[in-house]
Amino acid sequence: MKRINLFALNAVMLMSIGSAAVAQKANNVFRSSDTTFKSVGNPVITHKYTADPAALVYKDKVYLYTGHDVAPKEQARYVMNDWAVFSTSDMKTWTEHAVPLKASDFAWAKGDAWAGQVIERNGKFYWYVAITHGSIHGKAIGVAVADNPLGPFKDARGSAIITNDMTTEAKISWDDIDPTVFIDDDGQAYLMWGNTTCHYAKLKSNMTELDGSIIKVEGLPKFTEAPWLHKRKGWYYLSYATEFPEKIAYAMSKSIKGPWQYKGIINEIAGNSNTNHQAIITFKGKDYFIYHNGALTPDHGSFHRSVCIDNLYYNADGTIKRVIMTTEGVN
Repeated sequence: MKRINLFALNAVMLMSIGSAAVAQKANNVFRSSDTTFKSVGNPVITHKYTADPAALVYKDKVYLYTGHDVAPKEQARYVMNDWAVFSTSDMKTWTEHAVPLKASDFAWAKGDAWAGQVIERNGKFYWYVAITHGSIHGKAIGVAVADNPLGPFKDARGSAIITNDMTTEAKISWDDIDPTVFIDDDGQAYLMWGNTTCHYAKLKSNMTELDGSIIKVEGLPKFTEAPWLHKRKGWYYLSYATEFPEKIAYAMSKSIKGPWQYKGIINEIAGNSNTNHQAIITFKGKDYFIYHNGALTPDHGSFHRSVCIDNLYYNADGTIKRVIMTTEGVN
């Protein structure tokens, strides 16, 4: 396995120009049928731009949910109108399914299909997403629901679950983004989110209402965005994007309520992408680190991102080894 450096990244970008052209052409097409393909390394998906990955392990499959970058060529801005879903049973052969959710599916919102995460509870699938509110200034968090992991999803509330005026520590309009959701062993569900400041709140069993106050998370040095929660062998892990351009760091705790102890960096800046966004899963006995970089195209990689997957390893004491970003991926 070889570590990505600037020379390797340039090589990947040159080899991917043809794929990038295909991706650019396909970007504005809403897929309405399933398409199966094999991944040949990183990026995993080369026919379209994908970003902000989240993954759900359910009934012997991984469901990968991503954002979808469609910024016009050479325009340095985020343009994201819908989300995508892919599934696999072996991490090699993937199926892209029909578009499961669009920003326009939230009548109260005015656009920007930013990062989110799907979780299952009692046979329902809940998708928490960041989106721009139509009447309350700033970003907000909505929740959609479906009867299966492929959707179609629909707005579960008819209103946002989090709006910008509910958090006041950060004086920016985009501090309420990047929701992650976690159900603990006792059945209590938690929603966590944020940019520059990280917050969490309990969720009611219906998964569409907060159950109590919003709490600021302490102990996360240089927190930027993209929190992700997972649990392993009695330890809670909170990974997040730090600084800018973004690396992924993490903290550990014996309680989801903290205190959190900072442990360090999981992976470095991901190629030519200023942002990073991670999902961490265990599937069929192996641990995976899912993220995005800008390697599919040499043109504004931060706004034309691509999902990658590499192996994740733990030390004997439960700490996480640094991820080695590779062009081979997990194949």
